[in-house]
Amino acid sequence: MKRLLLASSIVAVLFSTTAMTDGTTKTIYDFKAKTLEGTDFDFSSLKGKKVIIVNVASECGYTPQYKELQELYDKYGKTGKLAILGFPCNQFGEQEPGDAAQIKDFCTKNYGVTFQMMEKIDVKGDKQHPLYAWLTQKALNGKEDTNVLWNFCKYLIDEKGNYVENYSFKVAPNDEKIVNWIEGK
Repeated sequence: MKRLLLASSIVAVLFSTTAMTDGTTKTIYDFKAKTLEGTDFDFSSLKGKKVIIVNVASECGYTPQYKELQELYDKYGKTGKLAILGFPCNQFGEQEPGDAAQIKDFCTKNYGVTFQMMEKIDVKGDKQHPLYAWLTQKALNGKEDTNVLWNFCKYLIDEKGNYVENYSFKVAPNDEKIVNWIEGK
């Protein structure tokens, strides 16, 4: 009986490891979305870069995090080491009411945003964007179940397109944990 249990355990471990590496768990490279300008964006263009995905809003108490996100992008993005994708979302306190032109104008004028801004989406609920379904469901990302609790939640993706971890809106983009991850420490 012990041999049967041991054999079953080994098979279960091998199966779970295989499921993670044989392509059944997607990477970020399997997704596409629209940019704020309405053009198609293929996430496979991010291969080899670390990626921070953030749901953003223009009228939130955490909106000043745009400045810190831009500072990270200025320091690491222009070297090709990091990509930042901002996804406007109006699901939390209706704090992103603007259309694409208004959002772009706000981000550029107030924070000098040059990192990639994406179309406004739903990050939870019945109309959740497929990317956010992947980010928030262990069955899809292979790592953990999460909840997008408010604006400015940050999801970290490694250079191979795998989900790494997430940080809440309370964690600043320039927090030591995020900077150390970018720098590989």
